[in-house]
Amino acid sequence: MSETESGQWTRLTDQVMAILRCLSCKGTLLQGETGLTCAVCQRHYPVVKGMVRFVDAQHYAGSFGFQWLTFRDTQLDTDGSRRSESDFRRRTGFTPEELAGKLVLDVGCGMGRFAEVATRWGAYVVGIDLSRAGEAATENLRDRGAVFFQADVFHLPFAPESFDYIYSLGVLHHTPNCEQAFKVLPSLLKPGGRIAIWLYSGYNKWYRMSDLYRKVTRRMSPKTVYRLAHIAVPMYGVHQFLCSIPLLGKPISGMMKYLLPMSFHPDPRIRVLDTLDWYSPWYQSKHTYEEVFRWFEDCGLRDLRVILQSIAVQGQRPLQSEVKEEKPNQ
Repeated sequence: MSETESGQWTRLTDQVMAILRCLSCKGTLLQGETGLTCAVCQRHYPVVKGMVRFVDAQHYAGSFGFQWLTFRDTQLDTDGSRRSESDFRRRTGFTPEELAGKLVLDVGCGMGRFAEVATRWGAYVVGIDLSRAGEAATENLRDRGAVFFQADVFHLPFAPESFDYIYSLGVLHHTPNCEQAFKVLPSLLKPGGRIAIWLYSGYNKWYRMSDLYRKVTRRMSPKTVYRLAHIAVPMYGVHQFLCSIPLLGKPISGMMKYLLPMSFHPDPRIRVLDTLDWYSPWYQSKHTYEEVFRWFEDCGLRDLRVILQSIAVQGQRPLQSEVKEEKPNQ
């Protein structure tokens, strides 16, 4: 949905309207000139800057609104780089053949980095984000098969069994309760549909020092953390120099990386982005395969798969016939 020159709003597709529900009464929604309105209780969901808002504030996700409106196209794939596509494959295990022609939910869409990949593969993507980041996604993918909403993962405006595929990559661990956030999602899958998530690993110990610093940095304004994150630009050169010194250089570099964790991506802009992304969010949890597998199993998901980049897990919602077969005879 986007604003036209006449001041009207382009219509959401029938496919999307069919799955949208009112947050208050679960009634169907109707389109109007200024947004969506519940056909039952008349609750209104306004369109602001081309995006329907199912929340009235960014709440704990404000840092991501700043982050993705600042770096609104930094991680989009180009003819010279397919980093996002590579990350998408390594974190979901999905293929172009699987997603082509499917309805896909992107939970925590940010500026549309992974939605760009999925739509390029032929999927129609519905993206949600608690922050204002969806404004950037709406602009970035305005000519693609995608729509973005500002919404809360704990209160999603969709009917059950709406989506063929769901993914959430590097997002749920930034909510107040990662497990509860995940367990909202499987009911939105159609029978036979698949879900994939990627979370920060609880096995790595290098982040311990950053967790100490985050007690302070998460209370700073995103703009302040953004300015501090620029230290990653010159520090990359410092570590490169240290690693060139025989014997002592690499151990010193390693100790510095432990004491002051930051991104060491070759692109300085991405170094700043990744460092900001690490230190600014209010919530940041880490997880193990054992607990994530338990979440999937609690939701009745099967065919669980460990994907290439930890912690990445994919599972499938069973078909109705498979569920019936498992029920004991009465």
